[in-house]
Amino acid sequence: MFDKLFGRAAERPAADPHALPVPRRQKNGMYTLRALGDTRVLALVEAADSGDWEAVKAALTPFDLGRDHQVLAELAELDGVQDWIGRAVEDDKEHRATALLISGTRHISWGWEARTTDRAVNVTQEQWRVFHERLHIAEEQLLEAAELRPEWVTPWRRLLTSGRGMSLGPAVNETRLDAALRREPLDLETHIEWVSQLQPRWGGEPGQALAFAREAFAGAPEGHRLGCVIAMAHIEDWVESDSDDCLVTPEIQDELLDAAERSILHPAYVRRPGWQEDFNIFAMALSLASESIALPRVFQELQGAYTSWPWKYMAQPEKMYARARRNA
Repeated sequence: MFDKLFGRAAERPAADPHALPVPRRQKNGMYTLRALGDTRVLALVEAADSGDWEAVKAALTPFDLGRDHQVLAELAELDGVQDWIGRAVEDDKEHRATALLISGTRHISWGWEARTTDRAVNVTQEQWRVFHERLHIAEEQLLEAAELRPEWVTPWRRLLTSGRGMSLGPAVNETRLDAALRREPLDLETHIEWVSQLQPRWGGEPGQALAFAREAFAGAPEGHRLGCVIAMAHIEDWVESDSDDCLVTPEIQDELLDAAERSILHPAYVRRPGWQEDFNIFAMALSLASESIALPRVFQELQGAYTSWPWKYMAQPEKMYARARRNA
């Protein structure tokens, strides 16, 4: 009773019955999160990896793919999905929208694989051709999925990515942003996508992304994961900056601490499959800012769980995670 009165019972969430067993950690105490750390997501990934559409549909039952960006991303990043998903699009009329969503999202990731992450001047003409060919397919499929299921937000968030890659311009992308936010005003992934869109390397103005992030988070309830948009805006500023220490200021440290305490470290925060990515976003931002209050708490909750996003912005992401964890 006293624990409930003084809040100590809420310090550690109840054990998740769907949590994957933690694999053997590396010597530095970290491990790479697999399938969002969830047994149900693992079953979905394994079904997709084997090209079994019926098993994929069965494994999707606990999830809403039209709203769950992280589950959809697990399919989008899986090599080989493009080899069989087209048959599902053509043959399964009842679930055509779901197949289109998966295929369109996969074609965006597949397109970027062809383009590579190299600077635009170093991308070959053939790489550009394949990139645009795959993004064109993605655009057609995602727009049809959005038409078939007008309540879905995930197609619109992914259309922001393809629109940026195809240089469709601000008018088109702003329309897509509005479409996503009408369906889910507090959607974190849509906000993060727009934070990227507003960076100078994509035609934005310095400070524009952070202003957008602050306005968005100001309207979020306590414990909402939208606080991660503040952390990502600062990470993006670091990516754009010529200085590795650009985030090491008392003002930024205080803002990140406040955002963490009002979102992922708040008792109302909900730990859904893949929650570790939210914590990794803050871990990277807080580490870059040399913040010392929230950072140890974030790493303590992670218990060594590493996600490639957003650490892949760094040249040696796993090494940098381990270093940040050690120094926290």
